[in-house]
Amino acid sequence: MHFQRTLLVTSLLLASNSIASNAFVVRGPTSRSASTHLYGLFDGVKEAFKAPALERSTLNSERETPIDRWMGWSVASENEGVAATQESGTDFIDSMDESNYLVVQLTKPMGIVFEENDSEFGGIFVQSLKAGGAAAVNGQLLEGDQLVAVNAEKVSGLPFDDALSKILESEGDSARLTIFRGTAKQFYGATGPSQAWLDEFLVNKSAGAPQSKE
Repeated sequence: MHFQRTLLVTSLLLASNSIASNAFVVRGPTSRSASTHLYGLFDGVKEAFKAPALERSTLNSERETPIDRWMGWSVASENEGVAATQESGTDFIDSMDESNYLVVQLTKPMGIVFEENDSEFGGIFVQSLKAGGAAAVNGQLLEGDQLVAVNAEKVSGLPFDDALSKILESEGDSARLTIFRGTAKQFYGATGPSQAWLDEFLVNKSAGAPQSKE
């Protein structure tokens, strides 16, 4: 009888230890492996969506999301699209077409108020014409015209004082102005004339121009 009770107690203890050990099993390696696989899954998605074709794609700035920034997708600026449309649309003026230039001989003082273009362009343009002045009476210049050359000397792109001094210091009582009829961006921007074309154009105009009066 005593032996049977001993066996029963021993069996109960073994069963209790088995239950306790199963209840406190730590599945550390399995859990860590699952977590690692999850991180790897997102890394794989990121790499999968970094295909060359997708890297070159662009998105409208209003549709940009955090995932776009995380993936490194480029976002097209709305202003870039507008600028491209304007340059290739109705605002385009051919800066290598001689018909878009004007050569005018004016006596001094000319009655022209010049203004400097934005610093990214340089050069000066006609801001306004003084009433009764030589330019206003002549009637050929318009506000916004870009000054390209004075007599045979190119002044396009020069700082304000340097460009204006070419008129003030020119010999004689008159000077010949070469004007581009367009904006600073149209002349100095991506659609502007090549320097080789401009130099040849000015040489040709100078050769056929009348001499300034002394």
